[in-house]
This record gives sequence, structure tokens and C-alpha cells, in this order.
Amino acid sequence: MSGDWHGWTGAGGAALKINSRTTLVMLHDLVAAAVAWWGAYLLRFNLAPPAEFSEAALATLLWVVPVQAALFWVFGLYRGLWRFASLPDLKCILQAVGAAAVAIPVILILFRVQATVPRSVLILDPLLLVVFLGGSRIAYRAWKDRRFGALLDTARPALVLGAGAAADALLREFTRTQSELRIIGLLDDSMAKQGRRIQGLPVLGGLDQLAEAAARAGVKDAILAIPSAPQALRKRLVDECAALGINLLTVPSLNDIVQGRVSVASLRNIELDDLLGRPPVQLDNAGLHAFLAGKTVLVTGAGGSIGAELCRQIAQFKPARLLLFELGEYALYQIEQDFRRAFPEVPVTCLIGDAKDPLRVGQIMRKHLPAVVFHTAAYKHVPLMEENNALQALKNNVLGTWVVAKAARAAGVEKFVMVSTDKAVNPTNIMGASKRLAEMLCQALHVHTLPGPRKTAFLSVRFGNVLGSSGSVIPKFQQQIEAGGPVTVTHPDITRYFMSIPEAAQLVLQAGLMGQGGEIYVLDMGEPVKIVDLARLMIRLSGKVEDEIGVEYTGLRPGEKLYEELLADSEASLPTPHPKLRVARARETDADNVALMLDWVSRTDMADAAEVRAMLREWLPEYRVGQLGAT
Repeated sequence: MSGDWHGWTGAGGAALKINSRTTLVMLHDLVAAAVAWWGAYLLRFNLAPPAEFSEAALATLLWVVPVQAALFWVFGLYRGLWRFASLPDLKCILQAVGAAAVAIPVILILFRVQATVPRSVLILDPLLLVVFLGGSRIAYRAWKDRRFGALLDTARPALVLGAGAAADALLREFTRTQSELRIIGLLDDSMAKQGRRIQGLPVLGGLDQLAEAAARAGVKDAILAIPSAPQALRKRLVDECAALGINLLTVPSLNDIVQGRVSVASLRNIELDDLLGRPPVQLDNAGLHAFLAGKTVLVTGAGGSIGAELCRQIAQFKPARLLLFELGEYALYQIEQDFRRAFPEVPVTCLIGDAKDPLRVGQIMRKHLPAVVFHTAAYKHVPLMEENNALQALKNNVLGTWVVAKAARAAGVEKFVMVSTDKAVNPTNIMGASKRLAEMLCQALHVHTLPGPRKTAFLSVRFGNVLGSSGSVIPKFQQQIEAGGPVTVTHPDITRYFMSIPEAAQLVLQAGLMGQGGEIYVLDMGEPVKIVDLARLMIRLSGKVEDEIGVEYTGLRPGEKLYEELLADSEASLPTPHPKLRVARARETDADNVALMLDWVSRTDMADAAEVRAMLREWLPEYRVGQLGAT
């Protein structure tokens, strides 16, 4: 309804705006007051009041209704919205009706109203009035929440797995929002909850009764409402739902719900992060705030998967300016748009350029004087770099690191953090060897850095594959499944370490905070995962079975290991104050060898893969070309 607004100050102090909707509610309450008063007489005289009492009822209405209306206003009945009627509104009604029950006989006596009012009417009237006022409001909310329309609802029936606080919040949210799903019951392993009701819906049994409950009700959708469910339980439910043809959704993570990023009703599909993820990273937020807040921070490769997430994590610590350095125009445009939407308060400068270009990199360093540099720009795809692009991999990953690091040192950068890879350990491919050389370069730079009041600390952070990154196998598997298969895996025994992109970025930040210079930090990657198991898991998550899609083995690709390592044979690691970070003790870097390597990479413009491999053997004793199954 619409209408002119009028200010009217009521209980609570602030002016209450009166429009046509509020006027209609007030008229409803006036009618309810009159009906309750007349109804009390009807009940008192068994629906047939004598004429003299009927006249008395009508005469006293002129006193009763205005008094009750005034008290309704004083006690704030028109500040609440019927759509959200709740216990506080009922409390206001009880207070107003209680005050009216005391005021009405006093006023009738005080003004000598000539009418006979039975004492039972004075008791019945407030009771009826509470029922009329409270009942109408609750009925309206129930109607808006579609309680009355449940039998006519065409939404698909669904089960909720879990009957705890998250399930209760989910059901409450469902009553207030439109949904394609209609919850018919819950399942929970707690014997104390089975047979009970939550928000009016029954707990039908344990999680092991999913098949029976789904078959009985024709359910094809289920919602996992246990945000803290362990990975083993999630995997079990994914497997069972896939076998039953049930679409399994989940509520957001407990961390996202607690921090208010999403509501419990923001359902999504089960993802690999849910099944392969680890406990949330505990960051030294105070330390990171001191490390990054109010400083200019440069991220190279800012348009990549790790670089972009690193920028998002840094933005939360309020840097004075964030410099996004990226070679790809479209990737830079995408992250710029993302930051305008998600972090409008963070000053961002988008810079296009090549990390190998000393003029461009030097210009940026001198102009913006960053305090911290995170170097993520690199070529990372192993087979692509192995044959036709070997020299380019070396130049980009080694020469690019040298150009950015040298410019950072000249500009007085406090810390230079290079993102490395587990493929740098006992490398069998050119990509891994190039990153190992970049690690050695950072170590040499730290040891032999120029003297001055602000010595740059150079360090590296080494980790494995990240779920969903641009170079990950995950997008490839998704495309193959969508195309109907088969999913191609190089070898039945090939394994890899995996972590989520946010976890990797957070640990890179933590390592940057802790590093004093010269270290190679190794992230705790957890347990390695067989790639074929990952492929089968993704098939089940898609709602299909392996017989429909199929898995095909294609053989190891050039430079590919059966499984990766995080520490080389000659290395040991030391613990750090952070449980997910260790420091690798690599062999001592030969500065002369690094200088020879840099000289060759800088002046060589034409070299095939064989020549690049020959040079790598000279620089890296641990480089083991061709040993694809190396441990």
C-alpha cells in the first residue's frame, strides 16, 4: 500500500512514520478491541446477553476502545512489522492489554459511566484481545512464510543431513525465503535427536538411513547441514548420494558463517575443497597487520590464480597501496574489476609489463617504492615448457626473478618473497629446474646484497599444486566430465600434493612475515593424493558414475614425475613457530655458479631444449632429466 507519510512520535522516542499500511493496522486493532469487548459479553451470557447488558456493552464501547487504542500506541504496537512478528511484539501486546485491563474499570468508575459491566467481562476481554491481536499477527507472518501453502507447494522434497544449530538456522531461513526445495525431514546420528522435531519437522533417523528415507519420500535432493563435518563423512555421503542419484548440497563453511560472509541458507554444491581441504590456517593477524598495513605492496603475476588470491588476502590488512603487476591485459582487467567491487577502499594501481623488462620494472620500483614485493610471475606448465619453450621458461622464471629482485634491492624494498614449487626439489623437468635456480638466486642475493641502511631480505616459499589454479588438472577434468568423458590420467600411480588457493596465499603471507632472509619455506601440504582417485571423486561430485564417464591412462608426459617431493635428498627442514611452515636447509649456494648461470641466460637468445638441459646439468647437480618416476 502507498500513501502520504506523517510523522507521529510514539514510544521509543523517534518519530514514527504513519502511512496507509500503518493506518490499516490501527483500524484492525480498533475493530479487534470492539469485537473482543462485545465477545466478552457474548461469552458471559452464553451468546444471548439480555437487552440491558447489550445496551451497556454498546455504551461502554465509547470509553473502552479509545482507552485501548491510546495504550496500544503508548506501548509501541505499531513499531513492529507483522511480517516479522515475534516474542517482543507479543510482549508489547501483553503489556498494552494488561495496562488496559487496569485502566478501563478505573476510568468507568472515575467518570461515573452509567452502565453495568460484569466482572467476568473485565477478565474475558483482555484474554480475547490478546488472542485477536497476537493471533492475527502470527497468522500473517505464517502466511508470508508460506506455512499455510506447504501442501500446495510444488518445490522438490529434500532431506537435511544433520540436526544441529546449522540445520535449525537453515530451516528458519527457508521459511522466510523462496526455494526450489521443500524440507520434509532431517537425519542425524545423535540418538537424543531422533524422533524429535526441529522447526516442526521430524528427525527421521540416522545418516545411515538416507537410502530408506529418500526412497520412502521420493527425495532426489539432500542438504548437508554440518559445517564442521570431517572429510571422511563428507566423502561417505558424496559416494552414497551418487549411488542413489541424489543431488547433495551443503551449507557454507563454519568460518564463512561466523564471519558473516554468507548466510547459512547460501547452499552450494559439494566441492573438492570440502573433501580434500584441511583445517583453516591460523594466521598471525596482528603481525601481518604490522607487516602490511600502511605500506605499498607489489605483487607480480597479479592476474594469476595465486597472485590474484594473494592480492585479496593482502587487501584485508589495509596496505597504503597495492601494485598489481601483470603481463596479460585481460587478466589485469579482471582483477581490477574484482577489486573495485570487493575492496573499493584499498588504493590499487594496475601496471602492465614484463618481469624481464628492466626498464619497466625499474621505473615502477623507483616511482612507487614498495616496501614488500611478492614475486609470483612465472611459467608453471611442465609439459608446455619442456620441449619447444625451454629457453623461454628459463628466461621468464630465472631472468624475470633477477630483474625484479635487483630492482627491489636498488629501491630499498624491505622483503622480497618469491613463490616457488615442489617441482624444484630434485627437478626432472625444465620448469622445476628453473624455479630451483630462482631459489638459489634469491639465496645468493640475500647473502651478497649491497650494504645500506635498508637491507632487502630475500626468501622463497615452496609448495605443491593448488585446487582450481589455472595450471591445475581440476579444470581439465571438469571439461572432460562435462563433455561426457573419458577423464584422462597419465598414470595409475601418479600422486600430487594439493591445497586450496586461499590456504596457499595465506601461508605465503605468513612466511613473508616470519622470514629474515635467505630461507626457503616449505608448506605443510598434508597427504599426497592419487590423481586417479581425484578423477573418480570429481566424477561422483558431478552426479555421475565412473562407468558413464570412464578413466583413460595416457602415459607420463615429458618431464613429469610419478610423485613430487617438498625436500631434496640433501636437505633437512627445521620447524618454525607456525605448525604449517618449515624451513628447508638447502645446500649452500655458489655465488660464482649463479653469476655464470645469469650471464648465460641473459645473453643467450637461441638455444634448443637439449642445450638448455645440458646447461642445467652444469648448474644443478640434483637435476635428473628423464628420470620420470624419480622419488
